[in-house]
Amino acid sequence: MIPQPSTYYRHRFPAEIISHAAWLYHVFGLSLRDVELILAEPDIVVTHESIRHWCRKFGAGFARRLRRRRPQPGDTWHLDEVFIRIRGVVPYLWRAVDQHGVVLDILV
Repeated sequence: MIPQPSTYYRHRFPAEIISHAAWLYHVFGLSLRDVELILAEPDIVVTHESIRHWCRKFGAGFARRLRRRRPQPGDTWHLDEVFIRIRGVVPYLWRAVDQHGVVLDILV
């Protein structure tokens, strides 16, 4: 495995801060200003505009690595069908689950 560089070329912040900012933005769905405030807690002063550039530039690579780490679905799938009550309405809830218990899809 190739070690990641401590900094990205032509970026003054370390790779850990850039990847953490992009992770916060994409995984938790925070706004750019929220990520800016979270990074300001440990005295990391960065603008929301820089975070936006980082997410556009490095976000695809982070997403690709996260997709590779996701568990692969098994060979056998099961379909669960359940009645649930949401605000007085009783719709179906369908869940597709593989043999390892990993939920593949949910439909209400």
